[in-house]
Amino acid sequence: MKKSIFTLLMIVVVISAYAGGILTNTNQSAQWVRMLSRNASTQIDAVYFNPAGLMKLDNGFHFALQNQMIKQTRTITTTRPGLNNKEFIGDVNAPIFPTAFLVYKLDGVAFSFGFGPNGGGGSASFDKGLPSFEAKVANPLLAKFPGYSVGINFEAQSIFYGLQLGVSWKMGDIVSGYAGARYMPSVNTYTGNIKDISIIVGGQSILASPYFTAAATSTAGAATSAGQLITAGAGNFTLAQVQAAGYISSAQRAQLEGGLQGLGLTSAQIAAMNITAVKGAFDQGTVTLSKGAADTKDVKVDVKATGTGWTPILGINIRPNENLNIGLKYEHKTKLTLTNETKTTDGYSDAGMSFLTDKAKVGSDIPGIIAAGIEYKFSEKFLTSLSFNEYLDKGVNWGNNIYGEKRDIDHNMWELALGFQYDVIENLALSCGYMRSQTGVSEQYQSDFSYSNSANTFGGGLQWNAAKWFTLDLGGLYSSYVPANKSFTGFKESYTKKNIIVALGVGFHF
Repeated sequence: MKKSIFTLLMIVVVISAYAGGILTNTNQSAQWVRMLSRNASTQIDAVYFNPAGLMKLDNGFHFALQNQMIKQTRTITTTRPGLNNKEFIGDVNAPIFPTAFLVYKLDGVAFSFGFGPNGGGGSASFDKGLPSFEAKVANPLLAKFPGYSVGINFEAQSIFYGLQLGVSWKMGDIVSGYAGARYMPSVNTYTGNIKDISIIVGGQSILASPYFTAAATSTAGAATSAGQLITAGAGNFTLAQVQAAGYISSAQRAQLEGGLQGLGLTSAQIAAMNITAVKGAFDQGTVTLSKGAADTKDVKVDVKATGTGWTPILGINIRPNENLNIGLKYEHKTKLTLTNETKTTDGYSDAGMSFLTDKAKVGSDIPGIIAAGIEYKFSEKFLTSLSFNEYLDKGVNWGNNIYGEKRDIDHNMWELALGFQYDVIENLALSCGYMRSQTGVSEQYQSDFSYSNSANTFGGGLQWNAAKWFTLDLGGLYSSYVPANKSFTGFKESYTKKNIIVALGVGFHF
């Protein structure tokens, strides 16, 4: 049970991505939030979306600092029998999601730096846990009681920062290129405890572990008594026969029968059992109750997992004329392994989880990306943009889900976005956009704390060129995800989520 609780609460956060692929955050600028299509950008956010397009900037320094406030709601519904809850809602919050870009352009070359959370970037909270969690808490041992409760104090955070450096250069009047790399220092932290797991006995709530410990001691004593009867030659006798033969008193017989009933045996079953079978039942009961006592003890976890990865990046920008611009980018797969630092003193442990063991290495590779975009100006005031991303998910080993099933990928995830921008006055532009995201994971991939959905996203906002040297961007978006369904033996589950993002950015040009 301890194992299941921590698995649930940690992986939910680690795999959270707000826009883009299964693990990748592509919501890397306020301009993207307000338009959703930026793969052919020639503004400051081209550092991330179309770095070869930076050659279209004016000579000089360009700097932008931006932040997004993100709220994601994850909803899981289940028809799994035996659970108190059928709907589980989790909130993922990231009030600070910063990005920054810096470019120095001089004639035929531009040097650029970009910073942003390319994966993770928030904390998750599920007040009622998840179906897999409650199913493990409500295990067959606890299910024998009218109710249970548990206290959980837990925080899990994940952040994969990206620090990108590169150079863009002019290859002619029409084509420019880019080569660079992203350095990704990554940290996952898990802290918290599970305590006071209680059960209802006789109408009162009592701590489960001491109760099961006392019960295990009692069954062990009963097994010892049965063993003594076997040694005395009464192994093939029933309880009624050993009483009649004078081996035990009626009170002792009643006590042994009561212990067997407490283990779930019926009166008819008990009457038919010989002493050898009685001892076997008590031995098995001792094992079960001892395990229950161990599984319901308080546990504390404090783990920090760190690692670094590198992402090679190549880009090409093609501008046949002043009205048309084409951007192309390839990001290689990021090889990333995280190493645990697990506290094991003062009552802390790895909760029996192999991936939390001190010094354990956990693979967290991020898929490569192929990106393409087209911008076209219908007039001096009206700009349209079309962007396409393909995430090379099939090139990554995703391992197994919580149910031990291999997390297969049917096809690579893709996104298609269309954006519009219109200059309502000389220094103020309004924009809007739509993006369709199509996941490629199999049904087998999905689980209640690791799932991927297709989505429809709508964004809008403005850009205000307040001065020649200063630009302000403001945007907001809403993502509605298509429910992902999974069938189990005897029940079904549905997984979905929604995003709300508000972004503000300022840019300086000098």
